[in-house]
Order: sequence, then C-alpha cells, then structure tokens
Amino acid sequence: MQKNSIFFVALSATVIFLWYFFLVPQTTQVNQILTQHQVEKSKYPNLMTARNDQTQDEISQFVDEERINIETKNYKMVLTNKGAAVLSWAVKEKNGKWVDLVFPGSSPVMENFSGSVYKVVSKSDNKIVFEYVSRKGWKITKIYNLSDSYMHNLNIVIDRNLSVSVPEIDIGWGPGLGTDAKEAKENVSLSRALAYTLGGKLYKLKKFKIDSNLASSYKWMAIDNRYFLAAFIPEKLSDFDKIIPSRLDKKHPYSVTMTATVPQNISRKEYSINFYLGPKGYTHLKSYNLGLEKTVDFGIFGFLGKTAFTVLMFFYKITHNYGWAIIMITVVIQVLVLPLTLKSLKSATAMKRIQPLIKDIQAKYKNEPQRLQAEMLNVYRTKKVNPLGGCLPMLLQLPIFWAFFTMLRNVYELRNEGWILWIKDLSTSDQFMHLGDFSINFLPLLMGVGMFFQQRMTVVVSDPMQRRMMYLMPIIFTFMFWSFPSGLVIYWIINSIISMIEQYFIIKEDEIKIKHS
Repeated sequence: MQKNSIFFVALSATVIFLWYFFLVPQTTQVNQILTQHQVEKSKYPNLMTARNDQTQDEISQFVDEERINIETKNYKMVLTNKGAAVLSWAVKEKNGKWVDLVFPGSSPVMENFSGSVYKVVSKSDNKIVFEYVSRKGWKITKIYNLSDSYMHNLNIVIDRNLSVSVPEIDIGWGPGLGTDAKEAKENVSLSRALAYTLGGKLYKLKKFKIDSNLASSYKWMAIDNRYFLAAFIPEKLSDFDKIIPSRLDKKHPYSVTMTATVPQNISRKEYSINFYLGPKGYTHLKSYNLGLEKTVDFGIFGFLGKTAFTVLMFFYKITHNYGWAIIMITVVIQVLVLPLTLKSLKSATAMKRIQPLIKDIQAKYKNEPQRLQAEMLNVYRTKKVNPLGGCLPMLLQLPIFWAFFTMLRNVYELRNEGWILWIKDLSTSDQFMHLGDFSINFLPLLMGVGMFFQQRMTVVVSDPMQRRMMYLMPIIFTFMFWSFPSGLVIYWIINSIISMIEQYFIIKEDEIKIKHS
C-alpha cells in the first residue's frame, strides 16, 4: 500500500477511534442519580409547584404502599399508588430477556404530586385507575390504558371547585432510560432528551431553551438511548405549557418533563397523552406515522444510512439471517464503488512500480529540495502516475463506509440476531471464548491477519516507514475493532477479502503489461 492509501487508512482509523472511544461514557452510580433528583428540585422549582402546594397532612397519610404488577407478552410493569407512578417498566426482547426502561435509581417516573397516596379504583391487565382527593377541594383521576404493543395511553382528569386553585400538572421520565448490561457503560453518554417539531425536525437537548420551550411547538418529547425509547405524545398540544429538559452534568443522564397549568375558569379538565415505551426498531416506529423513527441515529450521512438499511432489510427477507444479509450488502457496496476502487488500486500498483526510481532521486538530490521536487514531478508525468490517485477515490468512499458503519452500529434490528456458529448477537463483539473475565474475540483477530496480508500485496517492503506501517496498522485496527459489534467486523472482513481479490487481478494485469512492454 503506497503512502496515500496508508493516509486513508490512518484517517479512517482516527475518525473511528475518536468517535467510539472518546464518546464512550462512564457508568453512573445509583447514588449519583439520587443526588440529581435533589439538585433538580432546587434548580427547577416550577417542577415541584404541585408538590409544595400540598399541605403536610395531605402527603403524610398513613396508608401502606400498594403495588400493581402486570405482565404481558411484550412488557411487565410495576405501578405504585404513591404518586400513581411507575416503579418499573421492562420490555421483552427477542432473546427472551427483560430490559427495565426505568434507569436504576430514578424511579418512580410518570409521577403526579409526589408523596400523595392514591386510591386504586380499579385494575386489570389493560386498565388501571387511580384517584386522589385533595382536602382543598380538587380531585385527580389518573388512568393508565394499556395495549398489547409498546404504545399506551395516560389520561389525567382534574375536577375542582372553581374557588380552588389546582397545582401544576406534569408528566415526565428520567433521569435516564434503562438498558441492559451490554450497553451500561455507554448508556449515560447516549442518553438524549428530544422533542419533535410540528415541522418534522428532531431537536436535541442542547438546542432547547428552558425559558422559551413552548410545548405547543412540538408533537412529542422523549428520552432515548442507543436501542430504546420513552416518548410522550399529547393528543392536544395546547394542553401543555412547556417541555423542560434537565441534566445535572455530563456524567448524568437527562430528564424531560411536560408541564401544564390547569385553567382556573373550568371545573373539569382532561389531559390525554399517548406514550411509547419500547425498542427503537426503525420499521416498527415508522408504522406509527409520528416521526418516532427519526430517533434512530443514522449519522451525518443519514440518507445513505437509511438507503443501506433498506437494502439490508431486502436481503434479510431473502436470507432470513442478518449475517448473510450484511455480507450480501457488502458485496453490493463493493460493486457500486468498483470504479473508484480499481482506480485507487491501479494507482497504488503504479506507485509501487516507480518506487525504485523515486528512491534513487531522493538519494541523489537529498540536499537539493527544489531539484528533488522537480525530478519527482517529472517521473510522475513521464510515467503517467498521479500521486493522489490512490487516495482521492478512497476518500470518496468514506461517506458510504461511514453511513454503513453508523447504520450497523445503531439499528435495533441487529440486536440479539445471530449469524453462524458462536456468533449469537451481531450487535455485540463475537466473544469466541473467555479466559476468566477476558473475552477472546476471534473476528477482530481474523480481520487483523487479513489486513496484514492485504497490505503485503502492495506495500513497498524496502521502505522502512511503510514496513513499520504495514505491521502497525493491522494491530491498531484489531485493537479498535476488538469490542465492536460483530456485524461491523464481518463487514470489514468481507470488504478486505473482496479488496484482496481485486488487488490480485490488478497486480497480475500490471505484471503482464510490464512483461510485454
């Protein structure tokens, strides 16, 4: 591999390294989350208006806590009559394991009037009705309407005497959104507070302004991480005043809350909020026609990523195996970029052929920089070699590679989906075997070996710098890809195999040309 190709590989490695390693978060302890609750109470006092307006005797009723447990084929949940809140909400994955979407230490969530003990009016597998009557003369009825899918409904009804003011209503989730142990390390960093505008744009927390976040400007708000989503979709946007995101610092996950001021001129007010709690399967989310699928991150080259996903799903319908589908789409990508690849490989081969001349010139004119440059340019011109010919075509492929990389990294569809033999989950490292707590991942090792031989096919071994690079780059890439999802490593391995086949024929073609010249 000549210097320009090495530059491309190094650039790709640098981008991947910075993205993956420097954006990986640290785990957050439960006591930190509890601390965040306390800080948020002082930082956002408007969220606590409803709670502070209650008298001490109202929130100190001597009633035992009542918990309601419901389990269906898709989820199991635990509600409490204290605040009519959610203590746990676990969804069932394809492998049969449960993932609790309530972040450890953040329960309860979806709470109203903290400390208030509600009466459980009725309960069934699809409907739970809570009721709380204030001594001030108002009543709140909170109804969870549950479905067999991941989309549910919450109704909040306020009845009051017109002479009595009612505290602010709020509904929210957080801090944080739960996941399983595989994503625990990165979960905090990937946690986002989101809102979807009426114009169809998805906004992240950093673009929110606390004092001007009108809820009527957004269709829904949400908390998400890499694979799961908690989204709240009010049926009437005008019912709510603000969306308030909060975060203690970068080491803590987000919270997001919608607030509503109860109108003082009516005796009865009803709020209806649909809410989604479940995985971020792109196709499934898109079926709701609410823009929820936009929470799936396809990266800066989103159009290419979505196109790659569509093609991946097409091949999956044929193979019924995402591993084989990844291999097939890799071949398709290689065919599409074949003209660029051939141009790059031919340039690399030509550069390899003139390296002895370049070395002689460098030795002869090492003390005459201007003459050295002129002689090298003359060689490139007379031999019809473009020194950038190997780099530029590969750089043009970078958006395609990056879009495919991001797509494989973030789509839920690959989660808990196996390929062959020991590869049971394409969204995680292949974990061929374990030595104590250390995992031996076979695919990255195979990739590194293949990359070494791929470079030997074109590298000018007599060049000390390139010799060192030939040995160093496979090691760097093996280290980088060690904990990457096996689906990504399969893509890279197949990509390398196809590239080596192409290189073989280019080299043979060049040898024939030299022999007959």
